Amino acid sequence: MPVRNRGKEASDDRLFGDPKMQEKLKEAAKDMCYLLSRGFAEKSSLQLVGNRYRLNARQQRALQGISASEQKILLRGERSITPDNLKDKTIAIDGFNLLIIMESAISGAYVFKGLDGYYRDVSGVHGTYKRVQKTEETLLLIGNTLNELGAIAVDWYFDAPVSNSGRLKTMLRELAEQYQFPWNIYLENNPDKVLADSDHIVVSSDAWVLDRALQSFNLGAYLIENNISKASVVTAR
Repeated sequence: MPVRNRGKEASDDRLFGDPKMQEKLKEAAKDMCYLLSRGFAEKSSLQLVGNRYRLNARQQRALQGISASEQKILLRGERSITPDNLKDKTIAIDGFNLLIIMESAISGAYVFKGLDGYYRDVSGVHGTYKRVQKTEETLLLIGNTLNELGAIAVDWYFDAPVSNSGRLKTMLRELAEQYQFPWNIYLENNPDKVLADSDHIVVSSDAWVLDRALQSFNLGAYLIENNISKASVVTAR
């Protein structure tokens, strides 16, 4: 039985919970958007803005997640579909990306709604995935929601090199059999490229994937905003 939790770190309430700090992050995101929209590199823009607002590494990671250029915001919006367009469609999910964001939100960790409307977190996999207390609850929420929205098939893609990805695949397969979810689970060496090249509706909040996928659905936002009333959300707007 998992005992871990993907909740807040000890310093997170100070770094992200203070309304003044949240306002500072919003102002920083505006500055980042201005620079990125004018062709400045992300790395140098993040360093410049992070230094200006005196943000530490964890805050800068959040800032990077919520920031985007005006061009990228427009592009992602144009390629995003609405929930009513999922009926009888196949969904391709960026597995670790969605799972960790949702585990974080359900566990009470801070999640960050970007200028593009997509949610990010500040946890990450770092080469190893560890199942947490909310993993099964998260997967059932995703499965039941996509069934309600009428998706005919769901293809999950996970990074094969990440430790425990095989165990996670087994868990998803068992849940799919138990609850009759139309899931296919794949382990790929480069799932981002598979998703970017997919003809299906892609679910991810990874900027690189979103900027290349032909169409996407913002499932993370849909789940958080309709099912997790007490989510600790920091918004860029």
